[in-house]
Amino acid sequence: MPEPESTTCAISGGGPAGVMLALLLARAGVEVTVLEKHGDFLRDFRGDTVHPSTLELLDELGLADELERIPHRDLTTVRMDTLDGTLVDADLRRFAPRRKYRHIAMIPQWDFLTLLVEHARRYPAFRLLMNAETLGPIEHGGAVRGLRYRDADGEHDLRAVLTVAADGRRSDLRRAAGMIPIDFGAPMDVLWLRVSRRPGDVGGGLTARIGKGEMAGAIDRGDYWQIAFLIPKGSYRRIREQGLDELRTRLARLLPFLGDRVNEIDDWDKVAFLEVGVNRLRRWDRPGLLAIGDAAHTMSPIGGVGINLAIQDAVATANLLAGPLLRAQADPARFDRTLNPRLVRRVQRRRALPTIGTQLVQLTAQRRLIDRILDGEEPRLPAFLNGERAGCVLSQLFARIMLYGILPEHVRTPDRSGAAAPAPADRAR
Repeated sequence: MPEPESTTCAISGGGPAGVMLALLLARAGVEVTVLEKHGDFLRDFRGDTVHPSTLELLDELGLADELERIPHRDLTTVRMDTLDGTLVDADLRRFAPRRKYRHIAMIPQWDFLTLLVEHARRYPAFRLLMNAETLGPIEHGGAVRGLRYRDADGEHDLRAVLTVAADGRRSDLRRAAGMIPIDFGAPMDVLWLRVSRRPGDVGGGLTARIGKGEMAGAIDRGDYWQIAFLIPKGSYRRIREQGLDELRTRLARLLPFLGDRVNEIDDWDKVAFLEVGVNRLRRWDRPGLLAIGDAAHTMSPIGGVGINLAIQDAVATANLLAGPLLRAQADPARFDRTLNPRLVRRVQRRRALPTIGTQLVQLTAQRRLIDRILDGEEPRLPAFLNGERAGCVLSQLFARIMLYGILPEHVRTPDRSGAAAPAPADRAR
């Protein structure tokens, strides 16, 4: 019988958290294998909001210039209107005038992931398996010793010192390992659509409009508008039954500048449904297993922080565990030993405050703003969104939390490959 495959760190999920962690570990000399169940990264309406916290990390890795060459749009303004007037009119550049990056880069996630993967492939310790579906953990002696996966050639065992669940909010590995998150609920789901953008359209940011019992936002993506239409939780079937004509009418009422372009939404295949949830695991780890990103904590779309928190988790994981993994890699008996659980648990301790704090802000906004809007009541801005009096300080704090994060991470892992890495960009934003 052939020997099972092996690696030092097996990562289930080729999203931002999994690929960033793999890049940093491989860069530090740790053998790492990423398993992605799809054959490519081309899935629309995924998180495309690359915040300043992530831009700073890419700069530290010398990837800022390469990212700038990817066609994208920089979001610098956020405006929220009601039928009676303006609630929020913010310029992101004024919240942190001394920071290098003061915008959100709207980059298609497949381009972002391709950038990270191409850089990771410079390191011989990196391995990516596409069309590889995780089936569950390999367990022995009370610990996870790797994972089992399926590809075109059948089922395989992949032994590992550490196995990481980075496979998103519906993590197959998390579920198979019996790790159940606490659900905090959400009052809304979201329909994602796209409508063409015309040269005369106002641009440069996000424009949201609140109507009677409804809300929509339009994000400038250069040659099109990415539309988020909020619907009450559990109402998707009813909205489909009402038909596309009703959906187009509501969008035209909320976003009148679109005019007849709402007619471009002529098939339900052009409407992507996002089931919104907010949850997190009590414990992110079991012996030999760690969950990060959406697999550890699903975020609300409020603030667009999901992928950025996931990437911060990945950087923290690499900073804390690259050294222990590199030492374990040299041990001939590594697959029969368990990486010290106290070391693995440090990741959750490091990332607990940013996760809980950000979710608290999101849950407050859901309760005080979104829930009231969808119930047809007068919206009440939480203090951290109110730009007047004491709320002004809180609104600046809110912006900093969403743009730069609580306890932002920085790359501490060394580059052990000996290859010349690109230098960080000197260009100021």
